[in-house]
Amino acid sequence: MTSLLVPEIGIWEKVLRSVVVYLFMLLAFRFTGKRQVGQLTPFDLVVLLIISNVVQNAVIGPDNSLGGGLLGAGVILGLNYAVVELTFRSKRLRRLLEATPTLLIHNGQILYPNLRKERITLEDLHAALRRSGIADAQHVRVAVLEENGGISVIPRQAL
Repeated sequence: MTSLLVPEIGIWEKVLRSVVVYLFMLLAFRFTGKRQVGQLTPFDLVVLLIISNVVQNAVIGPDNSLGGGLLGAGVILGLNYAVVELTFRSKRLRRLLEATPTLLIHNGQILYPNLRKERITLEDLHAALRRSGIADAQHVRVAVLEENGGISVIPRQAL
């Protein structure tokens, strides 16, 4: 029964493993682009599942105890809470950890270099325009890829 609850590795090693993996994943996802969970392609989902399986071993090490798993989960949840709180309070940290908006259309002109940089296809952009009730980029004053991965569209004023 003790092996069920007591971690097989030291508590500080478990905490350190959890912190390192969390920070690595936070930075890795920060620099791999802006997409909402609902916008994940099947490929993105497969990559996410494989990564979670790979880093699981880095978090738990040789430990399969319930206590060790709960400790690792608690450390990651605590770190996540702290990062959310710090980014809420610090503009500098928010700029470092969160993506910045990217202009995709300006005054009816599609900015193709920005589409390429953000890995957004023309089809994805047109779908976002249609969702906003706009049939053509010529009718758009500004379209922006937001920090959360959504595309905001501001139409031109009718003359």
